[in-house]
Amino acid sequence: MASTTPYTIRWGIMATGWIAEMFSKDLLTNPAARDVHDVRHEIVAVASSSAKERAAEFITKIDGPSTAKTYGSYHELVADPDVDIVYVATPHSHHFQNAMLALDAGKNVLCEKALTVNAAQARKLVDKAREKNVFFMEAVWTRYFPISIKVRELVASGAIGNVYRAVADLSFGNDAPEGKVTFKDSHRMVNIDLAGGALLDLGIYSLTWVFQALYHVQPEEGKEAPKVVAAINKYHTGADETTSIIVQFPKHKSQGIALTSLRVGTDVDGHNSGGPAIRIQGSGGEIQVMGPAYRPLQYKVIKKDGGGKVEVVDCPIPKDPARDWGHGMFWEADECARCLRDGKKESATLPWSESIMIMEVMEEALKQGGVEYPELISTDVFDAQSPLNTGKR
Repeated sequence: MASTTPYTIRWGIMATGWIAEMFSKDLLTNPAARDVHDVRHEIVAVASSSAKERAAEFITKIDGPSTAKTYGSYHELVADPDVDIVYVATPHSHHFQNAMLALDAGKNVLCEKALTVNAAQARKLVDKAREKNVFFMEAVWTRYFPISIKVRELVASGAIGNVYRAVADLSFGNDAPEGKVTFKDSHRMVNIDLAGGALLDLGIYSLTWVFQALYHVQPEEGKEAPKVVAAINKYHTGADETTSIIVQFPKHKSQGIALTSLRVGTDVDGHNSGGPAIRIQGSGGEIQVMGPAYRPLQYKVIKKDGGGKVEVVDCPIPKDPARDWGHGMFWEADECARCLRDGKKESATLPWSESIMIMEVMEEALKQGGVEYPELISTDVFDAQSPLNTGKR
């Protein structure tokens, strides 16, 4: 008889910024509020790279457990024997060094997207996870939404026939006078030292939907690496401000278009009046996913022979009424817990090979567009004492 006691995993949170806050608040919700009863989460430690006090302030801010340990360095966090898994919530410029620090210490790791700055770094992280025999996953939270699972099932089942094309967009309308955007040059969105730019931060979601529709559902033995053609407009900081990518899978006769920009928004008026952010087109119909691509709440199915009928399905994100909170990041955390419980080292929903493949596509697009990142953040040589790990300038 199966155990009725939920499997508990103990999280260590690396960094104290906005994304760490969103994720941690989701960890603190009651799993039963999303009808999950087999796993649960505890936050046992939080680390800031600069000061223990910032970690303490973070725990207060999220209304976290007073028992959680606070650290003023990432090295202390990855050495904590009570931490089962480390959530790396730093800017993507730091991901390689930070995730490697945790993996090298023998910790299971959930690392925010984009996984790294280039494919060589991603491959090194996977190699380290394999060497240490630990669980490792890229935190593309959208993949674990029930809406994503349902759309993948529809595609795989042939609900819209053979799928030949997918178009996905995640763009923000941050245009400003004199050729600027509304972000300061130091902001992570456009700061080249923080691997800024539209693609690694936003475009990865466009690629996520293209890959979910065209690549993930391919049979394992027939998985096909895409041909990549990209166009990039660069911002004055050197980061990409608008990027368009075509991925072609010749053997499968399919193509995907992934779009992202900091100049014009996918959702023009904040009411999705402009239509779907994602269109998945097959020989027998089309699936439309309403944006934003990172947190969609509705999809539509339009059949070729449907006589004008459109099936509309809403997929709300459940809230924990006790905390009045529910953002949607808890589903990827639940996946981590189940993988640890079952002894799996990678998630079938986003295998290591697929994270690397998407990283290869983004690297090729950036190369075609002439975007280059500094050596400090693009090197694939691990350095435990890198300023990215120590917080020292």
